[in-house]
Amino acid sequence: MPLQDLLPQIDDRRFDDIVAEIRTRIARYAPEWRPGEALWSDLNDSDPGVTFAQVFAWQAEMLLYRLNRVPALNYIKFLELIGIQLQPAEPSRTEVTLPVKATHADALVGVPLRTQLSADPDDGGAPLIFETTRAIQAWRAQLDAVLVRAAGAPAYLAVTEANREASDGYAALGDPAREGAELALGFVDVSPLPAGTLDLAVVVQRDTLAAKSLACGEAPAFPPATLKWEFWNGSDWQSLGLLKDETVAFTRSGHVHLKMSSKGVSARTRLEADPKAPMRYWIRVRLERSQYERAPSILAIRTNTIAIEQAETVRDEVLGGTDGSRNQRFQLASRPVLKDTLRLEIQQSDEGYQPWTEVDDFFGSGPRDDHFVLDRATGTVLTGDGVNGDIPVAYVRNPDANVIAREYRVGGGRRGNVPAGAIRTLMTRVDGIDDNAIHNLQPASSGRDEETLAEARKRAPRVIRSRERAVTAEDYEYFATQAGNVRRAKALPLFHPQFPDVRVPGAVSVIIVPDSEDPAPEPSEGLLRTVCACLDARRTLTAEVFVLKPQYQQVSVSADLVVADDADLTDVAERVERALLGYLHPLQGGDDGQGWPFGGPIYYSKVYQRVFGEPGVASITGLLITVDGEEKPACTDVAIARHALVFSTAHAVAVRYRVEDDS
Repeated sequence: MPLQDLLPQIDDRRFDDIVAEIRTRIARYAPEWRPGEALWSDLNDSDPGVTFAQVFAWQAEMLLYRLNRVPALNYIKFLELIGIQLQPAEPSRTEVTLPVKATHADALVGVPLRTQLSADPDDGGAPLIFETTRAIQAWRAQLDAVLVRAAGAPAYLAVTEANREASDGYAALGDPAREGAELALGFVDVSPLPAGTLDLAVVVQRDTLAAKSLACGEAPAFPPATLKWEFWNGSDWQSLGLLKDETVAFTRSGHVHLKMSSKGVSARTRLEADPKAPMRYWIRVRLERSQYERAPSILAIRTNTIAIEQAETVRDEVLGGTDGSRNQRFQLASRPVLKDTLRLEIQQSDEGYQPWTEVDDFFGSGPRDDHFVLDRATGTVLTGDGVNGDIPVAYVRNPDANVIAREYRVGGGRRGNVPAGAIRTLMTRVDGIDDNAIHNLQPASSGRDEETLAEARKRAPRVIRSRERAVTAEDYEYFATQAGNVRRAKALPLFHPQFPDVRVPGAVSVIIVPDSEDPAPEPSEGLLRTVCACLDARRTLTAEVFVLKPQYQQVSVSADLVVADDADLTDVAERVERALLGYLHPLQGGDDGQGWPFGGPIYYSKVYQRVFGEPGVASITGLLITVDGEEKPACTDVAIARHALVFSTAHAVAVRYRVEDDS
């Protein structure tokens, strides 16, 4: 039994209990009413003596309430003692494409670091601000055509529409991918392609196995093929320098950085068989050596695409002045603060402002160390006491404004997990960017709200037990939920995704379910990699860890109901459907409301009970459960696939009033 259930309540009496007890004792302790020697027989609220009793009861209730808060206070103090703090909100992240206007005068447009964009959230609240995490040189040249030629094929196959729509994916190097296959990218512009670096964002459609799992600790990753990047110079294909290939030969999503020719690309040609096709500048990738187990499939290739996160940058904010006292506190105007983003400077002499260094705590700080501690959730800055951490002295020439936050970033929350295409507004003016074509191809993910006290209390025992190492299944689940926007996690010891029916020693698979409003939440590839990195740093040396997407089975219920005569048909039908949607939900469903259990069967009797338990339902004349389009026999429990979850989007609820035939 949890110790929480055994916490004593010092006194559970309330105001009414105390007043009632006083009234029962009046006859014993005050048998006579001294003025006039009359008996105290009037115990109504209008009696002055009862009024005094009520005042005493009110004061006693306040005192008992504060006494009963002592165990909770002690628990919170214990959390502080072991270093538990509420985790601040974390920002969501994605990538956004910033096309350049074809009529812009310059071939390159510089997009500076911290360029701001906005998106309208689904909740109708204030717009969300996103910022770029690095600067890029955007190309005016547009990727106008994408062609594929399989090995030995006589002509190119146009996949431009598939690349533009980014819905189904296409075999970038043919299927199967053999030596000699080509992927050609055609650009259009009024002038030759510029020199410098070309950044191509590649979104890979992973195969069935890879789309459901990701191996942790797989670095270094070696490409299964050798790709040769080239450009057309007017007479033949010339080599391009490959600076970095994050995609590992098109096996994962990422960026490909190419070093363009110092003279650019000035020759145009026509690769299509169609003589009416426009002349374009061409860059191609050729498969020189192939050991692909599966041919790579690409959803989209984009230029001018950059990573962004839901955050805002604050600069040169005056926090106040120092006074030379111990443990000085300064308050930032905005919060929550992103990790490692605060640059604090303090002026203590005529030498000017000096930078101070952020530390997690003062335990390792000496008396002359210019250190500060930041509470990211509240935005509070704390300096030392002269023993652990230096004391910032007062500066008489600027006594009220010698502490400045040169820069820090704020943001975060689950609101930032906006869908694909929601980020379309450029807040920072950048000449040349086409405002009407900005979009994010993939949804934003990893945004998480600030931790609640209840969540911190649940986390504390796991922190003490795990000690930052993942050994037990519960340890893996705990670290997975702490790594990002993960609502639920299920660790499967000895389970290998490539050999699901074999118990593999050392293998640990962790299923993660993100916190999302979708009926069947799916983690992004970025979230899979984030959780992988967290678990890989904490796993034992002999463990092989995989992070899996959840497997879902869609459930719908058909119910024929007889409604009570005084009930509203529409209201009953809506309430029954809401009850079923909530019960068959991967995050809020199940008997305990904490999410449907992994692999948990659907018990017919419990579904029946959920429907019949709604007010206004007089009887159920028929109830059928359908799973993945297959209708199950009536009055039978339904088994769910191993480790799977259920979800539902709609239920068929037919309602009617009772007729004579029903009797």
